[in-house]
Amino acid sequence: MERTGWPGCSTITFRHLPLAAALAVIGECGFGEIDLGALPGVCDHVPYDLTDDAVREVAARVAASGLRVRSVNGDIGDLNRPLAELERRDRETHLRRLLELAAACGADALVLPCGALSHEPIVDLESDLDLVADQLRLAGKAAAEHGVAVWVEAPHYFRLCWNPDLAARLADRLDPAIGLVLDTSHIVASGGDPAAYAERFAGRVAHVHLRDAKAGRINHSIGNGVVDFPATFAALRDTGYQGRCSLELETRDVADHERPAAAVRAAAYIAGL
Repeated sequence: MERTGWPGCSTITFRHLPLAAALAVIGECGFGEIDLGALPGVCDHVPYDLTDDAVREVAARVAASGLRVRSVNGDIGDLNRPLAELERRDRETHLRRLLELAAACGADALVLPCGALSHEPIVDLESDLDLVADQLRLAGKAAAEHGVAVWVEAPHYFRLCWNPDLAARLADRLDPAIGLVLDTSHIVASGGDPAAYAERFAGRVAHVHLRDAKAGRINHSIGNGVVDFPATFAALRDTGYQGRCSLELETRDVADHERPAAAVRAAAYIAGL
């Protein structure tokens, strides 16, 4: 039974399970909403080599679960890497299929990353930021044709825009229609403060990912790091945030068999805030 007032739960929380099993556990825990993980090397619940048949199969599995989908968390490659023509067409095809999946699942948005998995620019920082912004602009235009939005997870501790200041430099280049994902763990790992981020980007935060962290480390269960969740939610309320939040418990401090109980504890704590 769905628990009233609970956050959503990313399928990344149960990435060790096949999609159908992960969805079943999420529902049994009492969650009513998910973010659907489609991140190569992190969560293979959506195949990276995404075919039209795979889109239909994943959408059908999600529909059968009865869970609502807030977002599809995907990756279409290094957005700061200049592409040859064939690579560009491949990226466009992958983007189209992710957007078709998001639309078929009834998701609000496709979440995309803020650059390659490296802090070092490929050309130079200004050029790389310009290219990421341009790729997000094109993705947003394509998304609008499918009736969904594009959100960008920035900062992401392992990617080009790895701290709040770099996230701000990217945000300055973006159409405000591109929403920002506030991820508590990536902000804290980079030395930032999620409450300050909420205030800095008031009106632009579209979604919130919840996980605990310490400086330089993002993979902590809620309560095992230093994220100030009460202050973060107070700042979100004060800035008029109207979106949702989702547990993204890609943690390294619990065993796989402990994950359902850990997710339930985290959800109950967050609901109390």
